[in-house]
Amino acid sequence: MSERDDLVRVRGGIDAPSRWLWLVKWCVLAVPHYPILILLYLVYPILTFVAGVAILCTGRYPRPIFDFNVGVLRWSWRVMNFRFPMNTTDRYPPFTLAARPDYPGDLEVDYPERLTRWAVLVKWLLGLPQIVLCWAMEPLLQVLCVINAGWLLCSGTINQGMFDLLMGIVRWRYRVAVYVSLMRDEYPPYRLDPGRSLKKGPGRSHHYAR
Repeated sequence: MSERDDLVRVRGGIDAPSRWLWLVKWCVLAVPHYPILILLYLVYPILTFVAGVAILCTGRYPRPIFDFNVGVLRWSWRVMNFRFPMNTTDRYPPFTLAARPDYPGDLEVDYPERLTRWAVLVKWLLGLPQIVLCWAMEPLLQVLCVINAGWLLCSGTINQGMFDLLMGIVRWRYRVAVYVSLMRDEYPPYRLDPGRSLKKGPGRSHHYAR
């Protein structure tokens, strides 16, 4: 694992979800989050543009904007973890941008002290191949989502292999989102990263998935 792979961390795990509750999570229980996320994602690109101007001028991503944008990604991931496509927990996602280490799903991005100024102008172009790949994986994600839900309904548990594959797709997407949102200079690897547990440092195992 290279150092750059540890800069964007998406945590997820199977947390004994109910066999039946997923049927109403997406259309009833998670609904209060939807208008908030819509508003947050309307603000997100505006603040990303402001951050881009700041990076061009100073080489730094304004910390309040960075924390807000990471919080938006974190919030959306927690909702995804609760409902489709993951359905891995019945614990209701908190209404907060802040990290919640006690919640089964979370996302962290290391803050960069300095960023390359000129890269702001080309990151969208450099990230385009990865964006296309992520969109190309969307049909696969939807199929896996349905299979995962059907497996939960029939067996009462999440299939570990299915979970690992879904996590791999999610990791890839968030790495690309972080890059094109100008938060890091490190180019995201072309890697699915299947698996639930990875190493961080000598002898230290954790469940943050990159």
